[in-house]
Amino acid sequence: MINTIPISQLSDFRIGHAQDTVHATGCTAILCPKGAWAGVDVRGGSPASRETELLRPENTVQQIHCVILSGGSAYGLEAGDGAMAFLEEQGIGFDVGIGKVPIVCGASLFDLELVSARHRPDKQMGYEACKNAWSGKEPSEGNVGAGTGAAVGKFYQTERMMKCGIGIWAGQIGEVQCGAIVAVNALGDVIDYDSGKILAGLLTPDHSGFADTRRCMYEELQNSRDLWSGNTTIGCVITNARLDKNQCRKAAVIAHDGYAQTIRPAHCSVDGDTLFVMASGQVEVAPDSFYAMASEAVARAVNRAALCAAPAYGLKAAADFL
Repeated sequence: MINTIPISQLSDFRIGHAQDTVHATGCTAILCPKGAWAGVDVRGGSPASRETELLRPENTVQQIHCVILSGGSAYGLEAGDGAMAFLEEQGIGFDVGIGKVPIVCGASLFDLELVSARHRPDKQMGYEACKNAWSGKEPSEGNVGAGTGAAVGKFYQTERMMKCGIGIWAGQIGEVQCGAIVAVNALGDVIDYDSGKILAGLLTPDHSGFADTRRCMYEELQNSRDLWSGNTTIGCVITNARLDKNQCRKAAVIAHDGYAQTIRPAHCSVDGDTLFVMASGQVEVAPDSFYAMASEAVARAVNRAALCAAPAYGLKAAADFL
């Protein structure tokens, strides 16, 4: 079994948030100052991402220094510029001979509908998230960082959706540590990993319970209509395991099972579901066993995103039904 640990015990990594709670948006920085081997897998049909091509195993750069998860749709990718500025100040980056270039990857979710489409994470917010991460403190969950404006249950547009957020979970087996940071902003419902019950998602018309997105989709199986496109679940797996770029890529592919087990449905054409993996390379590991561990970490982080979210912006949260 996996022993649950604080994610701050993964000492090669630092995690921090910055947010604008008035306008319901924010970003989350995951730093690895010494560099991490990395991979990514994009499953959703509507992604907004930064430097994902660099992570292809055949490409030159082997390690990255930061993953930025943000709100703001494609506008929010600007937060990565703030991460580059912060890391440059610390002398961290890929040595190109005349200096060091920080390698910053990222993905953004769509939160423009919640309060204001004119306020998005920017360079300054990305810098602040990195500054907060640098402290090494245990990061918060729920309505913070990239989860500030996250919501779920949007099959009937935004009328019956619920508040979600960012979830964090980490575990250890022997010397191997694995954690996941996931901001959940899905079209579908969040499903409890252990019980299979709905934790958050599409509400009934009177907002008194859960309508069950999958059931509602089946009822409209022959009724094609435009779905709300402002969705996306984005996350990052971090580990002290020794994995190369190929293995990080495979870990990202398999860890998407954690989305599929706890978001119903996942990977829709109107979701931009994206998952990064960062490995600091300190501990030998059996890759396939690690992939299973990573998948569970992601699933439990998704559940935390729902359970830690607080009601906000006129939306109910899972806490209202517990």
